[in-house]
Amino acid sequence: MVVHIVMFRLKDEHKEQHIREAEAKLTGLLGSVPALRSMEVGVNFSPEGRAMDMSLIATFDDIEGLEIYATHPAHLEVVAFIKEVAVESKVVDYYK
Repeated sequence: MVVHIVMFRLKDEHKEQHIREAEAKLTGLLGSVPALRSMEVGVNFSPEGRAMDMSLIATFDDIEGLEIYATHPAHLEVVAFIKEVAVESKVVDYYK
């Protein structure tokens, strides 16, 4: 199994609205991308300055599934939206 974790820091302007939109778009991928086995999206509540605004944890059977997800048109639409509203992202991919 492959685990894909991404954390996002969003722009301050319309942040709460963009978090809700990004969360809905990301969770909507679960039925749209067959290679995607699970998707969990979390919205941060920590007041720490180093905290990110939201994260996702996605799982795939293998690295090929992650590659399919990365290039899937539904995922690319979400990526385009997040690139418009985010200022930073971090990623970790690992085998479980």
